[in-house]
Amino acid sequence: MPTEILIVGAGAIGAFYASRLAQVADTNVSVICRSNYKAVKASGFTVTSPQYGDYTFIPSHTFANPDEARRSGIQWDYVVVSTKALPDVSDDSEILEGLVHDQTAIVLIQNGLGVEAPYTGRFPKAAICSAVTIASCAQTSHGQIKHNRWTRINSGPYLPHLDVGKTQSSDARAIEQNERFIRLLKEGGIKDADAYDHAKLQLVRWHKIAINASMNPSSVLAGCIPNNAMSNDPELARHLKGVMEEVLSVAPKILGTPLPKEFASPDAILRSTQRNTSGSKPSMALDWEQGKTMELEVILGNPIRIARERGFEMPRMQTLYALLRMAQESREKAKSKSKI
Repeated sequence: MPTEILIVGAGAIGAFYASRLAQVADTNVSVICRSNYKAVKASGFTVTSPQYGDYTFIPSHTFANPDEARRSGIQWDYVVVSTKALPDVSDDSEILEGLVHDQTAIVLIQNGLGVEAPYTGRFPKAAICSAVTIASCAQTSHGQIKHNRWTRINSGPYLPHLDVGKTQSSDARAIEQNERFIRLLKEGGIKDADAYDHAKLQLVRWHKIAINASMNPSSVLAGCIPNNAMSNDPELARHLKGVMEEVLSVAPKILGTPLPKEFASPDAILRSTQRNTSGSKPSMALDWEQGKTMELEVILGNPIRIARERGFEMPRMQTLYALLRMAQESREKAKSKSKI
């Protein structure tokens, strides 16, 4: 029997990884599209990449909505969620109702902390694989995926009971399904894909939070300037380093595990950012410029609340969160008034 994979959120990241998984023998990869449905249904995805070349990916099935996927009757081995995590706007776990059976593994390729909670609450028997990626991809137009560089992805079974207690009988299945997913990625040409245990993967999430929570809100508050410009300004660079150090000092205390030595330090991250002259901006800055809702809760709000529950405060993060949350609320109120 072929492995059946469903991608929920076939934007740049979801479509790129779908196109690589589809290279694996006996693997069928289907997608649920939104705004790009007509283009993908007609011609699939066109992928351009300096690493993998230019090619076309035709999904096994292209669905316009979850109902179509449910009506297909396919028993999914993996449901991969690569939508933006906006818990203050909607609960995307609801989309998966009727798509997850006892042996389905849910893979969450999403930014932020606490993204797993809605899925564990709705599907308590399902294996949850929590994944973090660094991949430079963009959907330049509907169905057109441009992969620039980086294809790093780490995934680990989400087993939060290990933070405070012992293993459970269901842990082995979650671990095996996570390792199998990583094997599929490697067979699809993603060399920099690694299976981590629960604790290390959550440390990876905190490490990425240190980067995102410093760069993203700071760019918006500074006028939506690129990462490179921030890292080369002495005062902004000092601020970015301070936020990263704050996050990385709290994370090991919460998880009870030290940061791995191979994780980049704030100074190394800033040096790398200074060398990046592409002009790229953080996702929050792009969302703000386009009038979209920012991922404030999973990148700022959730880490602050998780730390606070354990008795730790992060004042730099809290300041950024308070300012950005009020700015977003004020803008939404202004939009509502303009429609009256």
